[in-house]
Parts: sequence; C-alpha cells; structure tokens
Amino acid sequence: MFKKILVANRGEIAVRIIRTCQELNIKTVAVYSEADRDALHVRMADEAVCIGAPQPSRSYLNIPNIISAAITRGAEAIHPGYGFLSENPYFAEICETSGIKFIGPPASAIEAMGAKARAREIMAAVGVPVVPGSPGLVTKDDDIAQIAESIGYPVIVKATAGGGGRGMRVANNLDELEKSVIAAGTEAEAAFGDGGVYLEKYLEEPRHVEIQVLADQHGQAVYLGERDCSIQRRHQKLVEETPCPSLTEDLRRQMGQAAVRAALSVSYSGAGTVEFLLDKSGSYYFIEMNTRIQVEHPVTEWVTGIDLVAAMIDIAAGAPLPYRQEEISPRGAAIECRINAENPDHDWRPCPGRVTDYLPPGGFGVRVDSGIYIGYEIPHYYDSLIAKLITWGSNRQEAIRRMQRALGEFRIAGVVTTIPFLQRIMDNAWFQRGETYTNFIQRRLEGL
Repeated sequence: MFKKILVANRGEIAVRIIRTCQELNIKTVAVYSEADRDALHVRMADEAVCIGAPQPSRSYLNIPNIISAAITRGAEAIHPGYGFLSENPYFAEICETSGIKFIGPPASAIEAMGAKARAREIMAAVGVPVVPGSPGLVTKDDDIAQIAESIGYPVIVKATAGGGGRGMRVANNLDELEKSVIAAGTEAEAAFGDGGVYLEKYLEEPRHVEIQVLADQHGQAVYLGERDCSIQRRHQKLVEETPCPSLTEDLRRQMGQAAVRAALSVSYSGAGTVEFLLDKSGSYYFIEMNTRIQVEHPVTEWVTGIDLVAAMIDIAAGAPLPYRQEEISPRGAAIECRINAENPDHDWRPCPGRVTDYLPPGGFGVRVDSGIYIGYEIPHYYDSLIAKLITWGSNRQEAIRRMQRALGEFRIAGVVTTIPFLQRIMDNAWFQRGETYTNFIQRRLEGL
C-alpha cells in the first residue's frame, strides 16, 4: 500500500480523497493555486505545495509543477479526482514514466474512451448498443444532409472531445444542421483543442442512466448498480439518484453487464462510469464512459457500503477485487443534490464571494461533502460547485423526505446558492412520482 499520495485537485473532491487516505493511514500532499491558499483541502493535508497562479492552466493543469511537487515530497501515487487532469492520458502516462502511480485507468483506456467517436466504434464491436449515428467524425467532404436523413431528424451534433454540455447542438432540419456543425466544432476547438464532431439521433425525453463499474488489474470487473442523472440544466447534472425509478431488475442486469463489457474491452482498471440514454420503450444506448471518479459517486457508496476512493487506491496498489458480482447487493435509495454558488434566477450566473455563515444539515441518513467554511472566499476561477448533499432512505420516498428536511436545514450565507431551486425540484410532483427525463428542468420548472 502507498505511504503518501498527492491529491491533484481542489474543493470538495480533494477533501473527500484526503479523508479516505487518513482512514487508510496514508499521508497526503495537497496542491493549491495562489487563490486556494486558505482552502480546506490545504488545511487538512499533511503537506501542501503551491503550484502556480489562480488560472487553472497555470496551476491545476500545470503537469510539470504537479509532477515536481509529487517527486520533491516523496509521493508514490497521484489521485486526480474529477475534472482538471483526471481524464488526460498524457498526464497518466507522465505519472507512470516518472515512477509515480496514477490512481486511475491506464492511459490507453483513457485515450480510447476520451474520443467519443472512437469509443462508439469500440462499444459497437463488443455488442454494447450505441445511439444511431454517423459512422465516425463528419468532415467537409461528407454529405451531412444524407447522413442526417439516414439517421432521421432531430439529430444532435456532438464534439468528439466534448464534455459538460459544450460542443453539443440539436438540429431539426438541414439549415439548423449546417449551422450546428460549425458552432459545435468551433466551441469544441476553443474549449478542448479538437473541433471534430459526429452526428447522433436525438432521443427526445430520455433518461440519463449511468452504471458504476470497478475493475482491477487482473481482468476482473463488477458493476455497482446505476445512477439516474436525468435532472440537468444545459447538460450539467443537478440531482442524481439510485436506483433509477423506471429500471427493472432484468434491464439493470443487462445494462450492468454491458458496462462491464465496455470496461473490459479497453483493459480498464479503477473506478469508471458507463453512461447510457434510456428511452421510453426501455431501449438503452451507450453515450460515453467517464474514466474517473464521478461527482455523484456518494449515492452509490450509500447503497453499496463500498468506499469508491478506497477501492481506487487498492486497485492502483495492485489488489484484486475483494468481491464477486453476486455479492454486491445495493440496499435502499440515495439522492444527491449538487449545491452551486449560482443564481438560477439570473441565467445561472456564478456567484463567487465570502461565505459569512455555514451550517450544514445532519441527522440519520444525511451526508455533506464540501470544501467551504465560514470566512472562506469562493474564487471565481473554478467550477461553482461548493457542496454536495446526499441522503439515504430505505426507499425513494424516504430519501426524498430526508432531502427535503436537509435542504431546509442547510444554511449558506454571503453568496447566492442553488438550494432554493433544489427544494423546488424535491417538492415537484413529477419528480416525486419518478417521472424525470433530461429536459425536466425546461418542461417542469423554468418559468414557473
């Protein structure tokens, strides 16, 4: 087992990783930008190293500075968390060549799944259903009108290197398609340095259902159930839950087995998430694989009792999976609400600033993952996620009631947060009946 791990991230996920390391008696090294000098993860770690200016490109994305911090502080491994360098195959490769274990999948798996068009081809080859779409990236020489006609409108234009809703456009006709291809490619080129796009059939009102997998370095993999992530705004998740309200046991098994095939097809190791769209008829389609820990991983931890961060560390250290598929039996239901420093009433505008009061909820079945405290200055350089509230119940109704109570207790003052908006979601009759889909916010909440 590792004696010291560097955490190459910030905020609540860095705090989350440090806590598990403390329980495993592993020393931690925090890295931080100049804007994060007083951040909670810096205070909690055994050691901390400043790696640059506030801008992510000069700190949390600065590979030489991070590697240097790991080497000089004697860290044997690096946990990347999510975002930043977590799905960067070059970073994973540099870690290995520097004699530092990357706590995640091999670079080859990250690369294979990072290019969405290539990932579709791999999935189709191993029998995992994919959304009908173009055979690969579309180019200026392709007849995109013919491709779209063969798929059937509406179609969605997707950037192969996209993420977080960027590089995605829906087109209902040829005129919109031509504009969407240009816009999506331009946006993706600016955000990810790769303007390649492909076309898929746009599924109307699907559920977004993802399967959590764990795979070791010995060719064994299991799935830990699913998470329904359908409550989104602009393709950004707001609420996640398990189990999915509409999944049958048979469909859950089918999707879980497909996710395991997906992981094994690229020699995956570590924690990963295979994401699907589930239509109203019960058909499911692969959309992408996230080769890292997910923001919403706590709901899976609640119902399985498995610490996913600890599992990632064990796997990276070479340990085999300690359980078989038939031994995994999720219990109850769990819901996560992402709390952002944003103003939903003003186009979800980020609201950085000083936290003047902070009182998280508690009680049975309540968990809060956060990186803030009274007096903390939320910087404007990074994602606006400041806390995650997770509740567990013996069934979905109990988990919802507990979330309603916990949201009512949660106090964050000094900045505007999404807590009131999340309360509206929990109180919504459609949500309470489990009738959720990816355009839920637009149809059921916005403008009301």
